[in-house]
Amino acid sequence: MKTLVILGGGTAGTMIANKLRHRLPRRDWSITVVDRDDVHHYQPGYLFVPFGDYTRDQVVRSRHAFLPDGVDFVIGAVDLVDTEADVVRLEDGRTLPYDQLVIASGTTPRPDQTPGLLGSEWRRSIFDFYTLEGAEALAKALAAFDGGRLVVHITETPIKCPVAPLEFTFLAEAWLRKHGLRDRVELVYVTPLDGAFTKPVASAHLGGMLEERKVHVETDFMVEHVDPERKVLVSYDDREIPFDLLVTVPLNMGADFVARSGLGDELNYVPVDNHTLLSKSHDNIFAVGDASDIPASKAGSVAHFAVEIFVDNFLQHIAGQSMTGSFDGHANCFVESGDDKALLIDFNYDTEPLPGKYPLPVIGPMDLLKETRTNHLGKLAFRWIYWNVLLPGRPVPLPAHMSMAGKHPKED
Repeated sequence: MKTLVILGGGTAGTMIANKLRHRLPRRDWSITVVDRDDVHHYQPGYLFVPFGDYTRDQVVRSRHAFLPDGVDFVIGAVDLVDTEADVVRLEDGRTLPYDQLVIASGTTPRPDQTPGLLGSEWRRSIFDFYTLEGAEALAKALAAFDGGRLVVHITETPIKCPVAPLEFTFLAEAWLRKHGLRDRVELVYVTPLDGAFTKPVASAHLGGMLEERKVHVETDFMVEHVDPERKVLVSYDDREIPFDLLVTVPLNMGADFVARSGLGDELNYVPVDNHTLLSKSHDNIFAVGDASDIPASKAGSVAHFAVEIFVDNFLQHIAGQSMTGSFDGHANCFVESGDDKALLIDFNYDTEPLPGKYPLPVIGPMDLLKETRTNHLGKLAFRWIYWNVLLPGRPVPLPAHMSMAGKHPKED
């Protein structure tokens, strides 16, 4: 019997386990999923926690509850992957041999990588919302905030869900208006990019929305350190941005075991072929979801579309055949904009977000690059879809490859 080991029980790892358990003969293949705990987080829900819209119970479930019969679930921290022996070594000394390995260990915020960020003001006037604990602490801080300078800051890219900092800014602006505080708060959006987003059309559109909401945007800001005593962000070119309340997105990095195993780049992401997700250095290792270095958004939609392509490719690969599927970097993201509205963007490696209708031309019902209540309801509905359809590996009636149908090269 051959063994498939999946490192990571998050979105990508869980979907792969569910889909491949139905496709791989049990008499021939065993499947093992490894993660450090039995707590599965619905990470898109973190965005709503600071504003009191979601609670811990709504964004946390058991990992093993979403794994099918016939999949072994091992709780333990990975020490390293011994690629010469084809063995995963856990920190407690256990070993897991593999014939095929899928690294789906994701990416995590690393505030320790920015000097001063974890200083005396961490979770006093400096907060993150990319962890559940951070989002819960930020909720308390916002409830006590009565005015001043609120700075939303991105340390460096890539980050999980690259639109989330924009979403937080829009939601914070609406929340401040709702609570009669907007005139007492200066909102500043600080980014290492040269605009609000990475793609020109979307960047111009989203940047215009920030301008309409009187949010000051500081671009090309590469933070060198945080001065917690003076409450100031300091860049490498000596610019300073003071804050009363800082909401930061720390540097995101892949798992440390990836580095220890010699499998990663400088940010611990596994270099893979952009279209097949096969490791560039090992013929029996794939990296899927946020753990890879593909030039696509580190988002749940990318994991979903990539897994759809990966499964058939994997079956061809283990049969000794050429992989015929080609992932195109498809990403599909709702962007909350406040006041119960949201945008939708749909793009891939080669095509930037464009206006139009999705998923059907003319009919939609979702509008691309346009604020609507329908898009907002779609964002809220996705939590149910995530728990009940996506994770269990059930079919989702959306094409894995991006389509140009319904899109317009220029805005109307």
